[in-house]
Amino acid sequence: MSKNREFDVVVYGATGFTGRLVAEYLAGQYGVGKDLKWAMAGRSEDKLAAVRDEIGAPKDVPFVVADASDTASLKAMAERTSVVLTTVGPYQLYGSDLVAACAEAGTDYVDLCGEVNWMHQMIAAHSDKAKETGARIVLSCGFDSIPFDLGVYFLQQNAKDKLGEMVPRVKTRVRAMKGTFSGGTVASFRATMAQAGKDPEVINILQNPFALTPGFTGPEQPAGNKPEYDEDLGMWLAPFIMAPINTRNVHRSNQLLGHVYGEDFVYDEMMITGPGDQGKEIADMVANDTSMMSEDAPKPGEGPSKKEREEGMYDVLLIGEARDGRTIKVGVTGDRDPGYGSTSKIIAEAAVCLAKDDIKVPGGLYTSAPAMGLDLVDRLTKNAGMTFKVEG
Repeated sequence: MSKNREFDVVVYGATGFTGRLVAEYLAGQYGVGKDLKWAMAGRSEDKLAAVRDEIGAPKDVPFVVADASDTASLKAMAERTSVVLTTVGPYQLYGSDLVAACAEAGTDYVDLCGEVNWMHQMIAAHSDKAKETGARIVLSCGFDSIPFDLGVYFLQQNAKDKLGEMVPRVKTRVRAMKGTFSGGTVASFRATMAQAGKDPEVINILQNPFALTPGFTGPEQPAGNKPEYDEDLGMWLAPFIMAPINTRNVHRSNQLLGHVYGEDFVYDEMMITGPGDQGKEIADMVANDTSMMSEDAPKPGEGPSKKEREEGMYDVLLIGEARDGRTIKVGVTGDRDPGYGSTSKIIAEAAVCLAKDDIKVPGGLYTSAPAMGLDLVDRLTKNAGMTFKVEG
């Protein structure tokens, strides 16, 4: 709920590609100063004004000038708002001081982080302070990892009704996806690889399925790093590029929820590539893809056209398996490309959920499911072009 501050939400990074999409969404969905008091933030007031005019936002959208290299400006921004929504990454390069400022100020926070090594560091560094001040710091509030984290949460809530209990095994299978990974994702991946080259411990963190569950290690998890054939689906599966992030967040959600999925919970994600020889060929091609390291990969600030974003989509199947063999299936879909069109709507609604809904959780470092749960599912379904449906 609102902390009775000047703003409900400040969009930090509003002049970047994804940040301007977030600002455009908020302007269209909420106007300004009515149901939601929000502001655009970045390093240059002139650039903020230019973006405001380009996206057709109201002339009275407030601006906040803040710079990742100026901790005083970050502190001042955090103290003025109930929630900081930041798209300024890679977070391991530009995000640490902002998390510290929000934790200190008792300010809620959402980001688009997929950098497991940095998230590991932030959990260790700021959990105690966030609990003390009441700041809800919610990481990974974009395509990674909300459709997956909330998808598992939604499945488990429905498993209680359908099967009488939550399930210890969930398989997530991406049935379809149209859209490119973002320039920010590429930059984050490269920053992580550079960090791993300097510090071998980063490799251990990245390879650990329980890297974000301090003090807890569960059972062995599927590797999901090479093609395999799924007998039940009759389809070939390929490694899914976001799985190394999403799986860690899902296990953290389970820990923060008191291991309601079970301390023996097993979870994996893969992409369906089809049946027969063609399915195997595509799976092999996906497994050997190196485009994230290509010079042609998207740069930060670059992205698809409005038409390409609107023609994008994703469709994810989650299969829950009970101990006695019974199953439950849930579908999660998004109506825009995952990296930009859907992500910008998802993170915007996550921020509004924290700012305006009666979210009871105390301060701490969170994933989306334990922080916002079905409240955010409702918002995403009503406003952000997503569906969460029990399929069987």
